[in-house]
Amino acid sequence: MLAAAGDDEGIKLINTIDGSIARVLKGHRETVTGLAFDPNSEYLASIDSRGTVIYWELQSGTMLHTLEYKAPDTGSNLSTMNVLSWSPDGEILAVPGMENNVVMYDRDTAEKLFQLKGEHTKPVCFLSWSPNGKYMATSSLDRQVLIWDIDKKQDIDRQKFDDVICCMAWKPISNAMAVIDVTGKYGVWDSVVPSSMKSPTENIPNSQSKKSSGLLLFDEEELEPSVSGNLSDPGEDSPGEYEPPSRKRSRKPSVFEEDNDENIDNEWSSLPKNESRRKSHCINKENLDSGGRSLRSSMQESFQPGATPIQTGKRRFLCYNLLGSITTIEQDGYSHIEIDFHDTGRGPRVPSMTDYFGFTMASLNESGSVFANPCKGENGMSTLMYRPFRSWANNSEWSMRFEGEEVKAVALGTAWVAAVPSLNFLRIFTDGGLQRHILCLNGPVVTASGFKDELAVVTHVSDSVSSRDQMLEFKVFNISSGTQPFKGRLPLTPGSYLSWFGFTEEGQLSSYDSKGVLRIFTGQYGGTWLPVFSGSRDNSDENYWVVGLNAQKLFCIVCRKPELFPQVMPKPVLSLLDLSVPLASSDLGKETLENEFLLNNLRLSQIQGKIKEMAGAGLDTTSLVDEAFDTEVAQDRCVLKLIGCCCTGDKLARATELAKLLSLESHVEGAIKLATRLRLPKLAEEFNNILEERLINKSKGSLSAPVPNPNGNVNSSADNAVSKTTFTERRKTTEPPTPSVSPKLSAPLFLRKGTKPIKENGSQNRSGEGESIKEIEKKAGDTSYVELNKVSNPFLKSSSNEENAKKVGEVNQVKAQRPSNPFLKSSIK
Repeated sequence: MLAAAGDDEGIKLINTIDGSIARVLKGHRETVTGLAFDPNSEYLASIDSRGTVIYWELQSGTMLHTLEYKAPDTGSNLSTMNVLSWSPDGEILAVPGMENNVVMYDRDTAEKLFQLKGEHTKPVCFLSWSPNGKYMATSSLDRQVLIWDIDKKQDIDRQKFDDVICCMAWKPISNAMAVIDVTGKYGVWDSVVPSSMKSPTENIPNSQSKKSSGLLLFDEEELEPSVSGNLSDPGEDSPGEYEPPSRKRSRKPSVFEEDNDENIDNEWSSLPKNESRRKSHCINKENLDSGGRSLRSSMQESFQPGATPIQTGKRRFLCYNLLGSITTIEQDGYSHIEIDFHDTGRGPRVPSMTDYFGFTMASLNESGSVFANPCKGENGMSTLMYRPFRSWANNSEWSMRFEGEEVKAVALGTAWVAAVPSLNFLRIFTDGGLQRHILCLNGPVVTASGFKDELAVVTHVSDSVSSRDQMLEFKVFNISSGTQPFKGRLPLTPGSYLSWFGFTEEGQLSSYDSKGVLRIFTGQYGGTWLPVFSGSRDNSDENYWVVGLNAQKLFCIVCRKPELFPQVMPKPVLSLLDLSVPLASSDLGKETLENEFLLNNLRLSQIQGKIKEMAGAGLDTTSLVDEAFDTEVAQDRCVLKLIGCCCTGDKLARATELAKLLSLESHVEGAIKLATRLRLPKLAEEFNNILEERLINKSKGSLSAPVPNPNGNVNSSADNAVSKTTFTERRKTTEPPTPSVSPKLSAPLFLRKGTKPIKENGSQNRSGEGESIKEIEKKAGDTSYVELNKVSNPFLKSSSNEENAKKVGEVNQVKAQRPSNPFLKSSIK
């Protein structure tokens, strides 16, 4: 008899011999989420989403007991489903309680007997009795699994997993338990109960034998080869004898049994030989492999960025990026491929294609699309095909066949196509089909991606280590110049695998792993990866399927757990998420500003690298210089906000460090005004020293002197070209700072190109106290006046006329050499 229930009314009792419905039990008003037959075959227990438990008598179909609101009300929350379970002897019914516990009820009276309450911090979502009923395993939404001693009513062991364990099953003949989580990862937990305690299979109640005491009749042709093996493992925990045919249905030998019999049928001998089951059970409980495969440590298989797994009878993505998508579905033995652009005006309308090769991977850019398929059958060959969208010549589509090789990844760029087959070759073709280069790689390919002239390939360095960490290496090739600008190890979060790999819209190499960490490669520190997003810290109920990113946003499709990828229909919605560096919790409490500060640094570093590269090639860098200046101004504004937070939070040393990172002298003056307004004279003096030192360095014209830049580093001689270009552009867009006797307590004025300072009272240059520059110059010879105003005027800090005159002479000399310096425009006597 089979009991089935769900959202519809009633619990159906189905006769499995002829499929007829023997009885319908009606009494629940909500969705039934759990059913359990009494081991003595007298009762059926059921529970619904509201937490109501009902005892049913199978013989009459009547309700014996109704226990309302005994379990958590799960409502429509699919992450938790109320379950219940009878003890092996049928005397106790275990039900999840309202206080993250498990409550035991009597078999006949339905009275509460006792409860198991321990370290679960969230509701229990599954429970399982050991074969002898002495122990119980409970899993909770807190991702913990606890093992309980029923007699002592206390937990004896616990284990925390990466995800919620949704089902567990004790092994009937040994001290082990199988577990599976909500993402499909499964494993075997060996030695669940400590060896010093009673075995969970010792003294199994007699009622257990009733489950299989009947003879179940099945047609022989309906039997399938067993993939789980005989429950009595030879040489492990039992003598290894088969049970009598009357105890279980007749079956053919298992594929896991020892192949010592010479009379085995050819049908069975042709099946692949598996390793000894003794070895398969010696698997640590932590070795869970993503994707529901064997739990042993193994290398990640190759994949195509933006592709979804094969789903029988469903349309899937061969490629999905910021430009468009390529989808396929199998129909009548062939596949039907369609190419769609997100912006219909950006690309041409591409007609659909009938796929006779069974393509499983593809790549798409503005110029065309490339497809590839694995080998099919013993004599099947892997095929690579390229379809351009526009061409002046007829029959511009071309294909390649590979004998003894199987294409694992493909990529596209500007006038080139790349394929990485299984022999660790990198084959590069022109868009016309010319075989241009064949390179050797250091290991099996994981994935590949292209952007304009650059091709990035990820390969395995070695097998994954015992901690399940993948050992990956990346290489970046410049196809047009035939060079290899970057290579190195690809970092991943411990225990994760690579799930997406590609370039940003600006051309920065990026990667995303299964733990939700997004990284961008930068040239800082000789070339390194910086984390710019952490999906696991953002929302634990969502998975992000990455499509692409730019300097500010991550483009992805949000999938509800446990889903890892979207479906083609309905059309997925593209979401934009802000990049967020995984910062430590700062005592300043301004994570948003600190995140903006780090991302601006990264962006400025990328722009400066491009300026240096284009300047070396003799190309025009005007637009990039303007972009770098705008980024510097935005960074200065962020730094000024952080300085204000440091001042109010009494972090003056940190404020001084931030002031050194300001790019524009006018912004340093703004920091001085801010410190003065907040009545921090010592900090204002420190800021004034920073400004004076910077102006003196510029007045000396020392291009080789280290000057702090917004990245926190110093400009070396290699950066002179970039620094000089940026400074020249900045000099054209900023006005000279006006020395002030007493700084105004107002925000600094940021001036852009084509703007002029506002005149006050008919005078363009006025001091903070209403005095003109000429009046200040007239009083410059007065020592007492200089002493009075040395804090606010960096050029008048000297305490003697002699030192003043010396400094003015230096300024005049520099002014004669560099008359365009905006900081030395005013004539100082």
